[in-house]
Amino acid sequence: MFIIGKLFTALLNPVLWIVLLFLWGLLAKKEKRKKRCFVAGVVMLLFFSNPFIIQRFTLAYQAKKYSLNKDEVYSAGILLGGFAGMNESDRQVYYGEASDRFIQTAELYKTGHIHKIIIAAGSGSIFQDKSFREADFAQEQLINLCIPPGDVFADRDSKNTAENAANAKKIIDSLQLKPPYLLITSAVHMPRAVRTFTKAGLIVKPFPAAFAVVPPSGFDLEDYIIPSAAAFKNWHVFLKEMVGTAAYKITGRG
Repeated sequence: MFIIGKLFTALLNPVLWIVLLFLWGLLAKKEKRKKRCFVAGVVMLLFFSNPFIIQRFTLAYQAKKYSLNKDEVYSAGILLGGFAGMNESDRQVYYGEASDRFIQTAELYKTGHIHKIIIAAGSGSIFQDKSFREADFAQEQLINLCIPPGDVFADRDSKNTAENAANAKKIIDSLQLKPPYLLITSAVHMPRAVRTFTKAGLIVKPFPAAFAVVPPSGFDLEDYIIPSAAAFKNWHVFLKEMVGTAAYKITGRG
């Protein structure tokens, strides 16, 4: 099921749909069908490349930015993976676009808002070397930032959000940490993560990070009508979350 899910989400890419539609048009023998394919392809291209449309959808769905009060303290912060990975060509680890999750977690600990850090990050890849575990890397980096090893715990075996929640609960139960716990993940992933962790029996407070889309600071014509390559990427992320949310609801995981 894990492999099937990964392969299915890879197909949730509007660029792929548009290319297939144009290819269908090129290969179609009937002129009417050819014309319909090209028209549909152009319409989809304009729709999915429009930055304003995906911005509205994402802003309506993702968690809102949250600022902690000075005296707001939690026994633990749960950091979800997906912010760093091993590059197979040079065997080096690189931070990705979601690395703000890691930065925010380190800052939350340093400012005294969380007392323990639980890293829930195994390997969600099908083909890459399974010897690399993101949680191990993140744990090492946090310790390098002078955070005591006794305050950093790693779940290195989870492959998805449901396993993140189940394994984090085991660590929390073993440490007998008092709820609620600060949940740290990307803003667009937060709604599904909160439901999944709640379903697993954990009381969490969302602390979204790594905002791919932020509220507009003013009117800019470019943000409304100029096609954007970034819009395709944001659609891919958004659609994966929608399908993931539906799948978790159907299977009773969140």
